[in-house]
Amino acid sequence: MTEIICKLLVIGAGPGGYVCAIRAGQLGIDTVIVESTKLGGSCLNVGCIPSKAMIHVAEEFEKVALAAAGKTPFGLTASAPALDLKQAVAWKDGIVQRLNNGVAALLRKSKVKIVHGKARFRDGKTVVVETETGPKVIRAEIIVIATGSAPVELPFLRFGGNIISSTQALSLAELPKRLTVVGGGYIGLELGTAFAKLGSKVTVVEALPRILPLYDEELTAPVAKHLAGLGVEVLLGAKAKGMTPKGDALRIETADGQEKSIASDKILVTVGRTPTTASLGLEELVLDMDGRFIRIGERCETSMRGIYAIGDVTGEPMLAHRAMAQGEMVAEIVAGLPRAWDKRCIPAICFTDPEIVSAGLSPDDARSAGLAIKTGQFPFAANGRAMTRHGEVGFVRIVAQAETQVVLGIQAVGQGVSELSTAFGLAIEMGATLEDIAGTIHAHPTLGEGFQEAALKALGHAIHI
Repeated sequence: MTEIICKLLVIGAGPGGYVCAIRAGQLGIDTVIVESTKLGGSCLNVGCIPSKAMIHVAEEFEKVALAAAGKTPFGLTASAPALDLKQAVAWKDGIVQRLNNGVAALLRKSKVKIVHGKARFRDGKTVVVETETGPKVIRAEIIVIATGSAPVELPFLRFGGNIISSTQALSLAELPKRLTVVGGGYIGLELGTAFAKLGSKVTVVEALPRILPLYDEELTAPVAKHLAGLGVEVLLGAKAKGMTPKGDALRIETADGQEKSIASDKILVTVGRTPTTASLGLEELVLDMDGRFIRIGERCETSMRGIYAIGDVTGEPMLAHRAMAQGEMVAEIVAGLPRAWDKRCIPAICFTDPEIVSAGLSPDDARSAGLAIKTGQFPFAANGRAMTRHGEVGFVRIVAQAETQVVLGIQAVGQGVSELSTAFGLAIEMGATLEDIAGTIHAHPTLGEGFQEAALKALGHAIHI
């Protein structure tokens, strides 16, 4: 049995794991990373990147379809579009492959040893990895658990056949004529919107009384309106019950207690994600847990000395950029640098149409915390760049402490607002005030002007409304 000895072992090469390993290698730490599937983890291979690729395909298809129907306001016409889904998926896969290769090259550049296989703890310092060439024993001074998460499977809707997860949805060979999405969170609505634009008849089944419950209703209202415009049927307060005996329809219980069946070619289940730890051998360790998740401190340390955990295995928010920041921090801690987790906000983005961005506290969050606040909101209907893109739906909203005017939160909904997330996060991280944002010259014409105007609105003297 082959034995490897190293300073740092990272289990999982997703966004958190590979960033941790690369940074550790840069700092001269003898590092090994283990991955059971492809480098890049769920985000790169079956999540963030491929979903955005297919969302882009859907957006481009919709533009041509609207032009062919004579529904563009600026005089563009086109022939009826046709979709080659296999070619679109192949294009998406090509992007993923290039990024896979890029991660591998960066790891090699940082002198990180890559081991492909399934890892299982033998004890707090030893891991056995089952590889294609046989088991390898890795002994490390420090171990980082970064194994990510996987889609939740419902006991009455097991994945297989016509019941698919987001992973299978991104690799379909044919466009489903009728797609039912179980779950009205960001994953379900991102993919449901894309399929609706491509021509599928989409129905969303959500058990809660509204979609996207992590965002306030003012932000989600434009999304709900656009879903209706796409012909997406959204059933709120409805519960999935399982398949019909023939397996060609989903049985649901509606909000008023009635039972009905929804004929479906594919049923996409997006009811959350669960940490990938089942086969990791955590029973050989003594880790404090928060339910299904590994409990960590402000330095991502677990209850066992020498073992860290980062990313989705540690709970919400289950976001790739959170995992990346944690991974970089842990590598520097291992190198002896003074680091701790002190993030004022982690921006969250929903890539629906229109997009939603939220950074820091919403007005309701701030009030619930007992804070006196002032808010400013600027509509994209008064923004020149939004109007020239035919995307004037939505707004930017800023939340600040009333007395100090320190910015507590920033939210936006609209086409392309995901690209404003960095500015929002930076403002909060730097402790900006309303005057700081209002006094910063914002380039014209851009969507970012809405950020400045929202600050001016909160100060009581917006210019363009």
